[in-house]
Amino acid sequence: MAKPILYVGNKNYSSWSMRPWLALTWAGIAFEERVIALGGPGYGKSKIGEVLRVSPSGRVPALHVGDLVIYDSLAICEWAAEQAPSLWPADAGTRARARSASAEMHSGFAALRRDLSMNVKRRMQTAPTFPEDTHADLARLYELWGELRGRYAKEGPYLLGARSIADAMYAPVATRLRTYAVAAPEVAKAYCETIFADEGFRAWERGAEAESWTIASADELYR
Repeated sequence: MAKPILYVGNKNYSSWSMRPWLALTWAGIAFEERVIALGGPGYGKSKIGEVLRVSPSGRVPALHVGDLVIYDSLAICEWAAEQAPSLWPADAGTRARARSASAEMHSGFAALRRDLSMNVKRRMQTAPTFPEDTHADLARLYELWGELRGRYAKEGPYLLGARSIADAMYAPVATRLRTYAVAAPEVAKAYCETIFADEGFRAWERGAEAESWTIASADELYR
């Protein structure tokens, strides 16, 4: 059987593409990667021709497994977990917490995503002034990370101890805090360092650093 094909956007900007890429990589699932340079006609409106040819939603990521097309980041992660169940915690309660945290990232934190768009290569010297709703998102993020790390610290350095899909969902957020020089509690900073040291993340980061494409903002394109 041919390898699954994962279509992703620019690695420097595409937070939603990073998530299933990490899940597949962590699961040890062999896949072919195809990067689509985003921008130009149809950009920001889910109407880029090259994307529409591989994703019915007009958005990336999209995973092709034979004639099956999975075109949502969390759905791709769930498919990966069916091949490699260790991507979710074995304990039912812990697994439910991991799924809740993943779903919250998938559907929430809109202000954070609006004002701290992912740019892996960028480093600001001082944090911008954020509006109230963005500060509320950051406070909720730190609350969530603090609660999970407090509960599972003895199990390992990732959100729920061992690495899981929840970490794939929040890894792009760690880069956003770094990019925008956002002040964070020590527990959040320690978690970010865990992500930055992860070999899967470092491989994605190297790909982002090698890119020459530049676009002003990309997050509205991803899901």
